[in-house]
Amino acid sequence: MARVGRRGRARGGTAAVELALLSPLMVIMLTGVIEVGMGFFESMQVQAAAEAGTLYAAKHGTSSLANIALAVTNATGTAGITASPAPSLFCGCPTTTGITAQGSDCTTKCSGNTLPGQYVQVNAMMTRTVIIAVPYLNLSLPATLSGVSVMRTQ
Repeated sequence: MARVGRRGRARGGTAAVELALLSPLMVIMLTGVIEVGMGFFESMQVQAAAEAGTLYAAKHGTSSLANIALAVTNATGTAGITASPAPSLFCGCPTTTGITAQGSDCTTKCSGNTLPGQYVQVNAMMTRTVIIAVPYLNLSLPATLSGVSVMRTQ
């Protein structure tokens, strides 16, 4: 008489079937994690490029805004970063919430009867592309990354 096991059927290959069923889900999750990670990395690169432009302005002055823009584009190894909008000089009054811009008028006094300071604003921008375009996933990551850095020059 042949002895029958408790369950009465073979269980070989179950792990392979489970792996086959779960593999697509794991690949989609891994792709999403990589996509978000690359988005954060590129965002940090764009902000670092804007800050490199203000560092250049601090070292070399603001007489050549074109050179500041060139410092932005050459700051990181990431391709596609531009200094857009172009670096600009403006006058403004510091407040508790930031800087109130006054355009190019550096003669009108601020509240507290102080003269406004001159500032340089450096912008960096990059249009990012997704690693794997899957239309039905619709990852809502920003398509344009931007960074801004402002420094007082006077």
